[in-house]
Amino acid sequence: MRSAVELAARPDFAVRTVFCRDDHRGWSAAEHRTEYNLVLVRRGRFRRRIAGVVTDVDTTVGYVSLPGDEEHFAHPAGGDVCTAVSYSGRLWWSVAGEDHRPELYVDAALEFAHRRFLAAAGIGDTDFALAETLVTLLGVALRRTVEMRAADRVLVSRAREAILEDHPASAGLLPLSTLLSVSPYRLSRAFSRHLGTSLTRYRNRVRVGRALDRLEAGEPNLAVLAADLGFADQAHLTRTVREHVGHTPAALRHLLAQAGP
Repeated sequence: MRSAVELAARPDFAVRTVFCRDDHRGWSAAEHRTEYNLVLVRRGRFRRRIAGVVTDVDTTVGYVSLPGDEEHFAHPAGGDVCTAVSYSGRLWWSVAGEDHRPELYVDAALEFAHRRFLAAAGIGDTDFALAETLVTLLGVALRRTVEMRAADRVLVSRAREAILEDHPASAGLLPLSTLLSVSPYRLSRAFSRHLGTSLTRYRNRVRVGRALDRLEAGEPNLAVLAADLGFADQAHLTRTVREHVGHTPAALRHLLAQAGP
């Protein structure tokens, strides 16, 4: 079952929170797109199929859809919550032009931009604050689009699943490659080719995303946060978060609290 809440709407764009409570492995009936859309996951994961190509969509991989796209969805992991932004053709082409691909890597900087965008949607200034963060979000998102190579798709999907589920083998390259029955070299190379980022950086990106969750909720103890997320110490957490997002955890906690409705 799917439902949506409209956060804002103007002639050139509309922003919705989409809740999906499906729990099935089979594919949905075809859904035909009539708009330009950007979809980013807030929570959960699902699968998308377009033109026979399947993508595992979660907080680290989003997608764009274009008018005329025929999409199918499956939800083997249960429900999810997404932000769906639809654009007029005029706004889309003014920002995206012809340089876009259907899938995009959601790094920690883009996730932070997504959170700030949602905060702007809550303050009611649709024509300026939200519109400005919307254009920024679209521009950042399109720079993260990646060319997914079919040969690496399944392998990288399985690796991502292990990391997202915090499987014990995901603590290192060698145990993860053993779990997936491939050489460490092949896994590392496939990951970089497939997402445009290293396996190490992807794992840290997932941990930074979890840190953002805790910081947005007001986590008071950074040492505890570092230990819970598997960092060597608070300094290691601070270095990694700053590298991925451009701010320290303490600054992020303040910015996320400040941005709230």
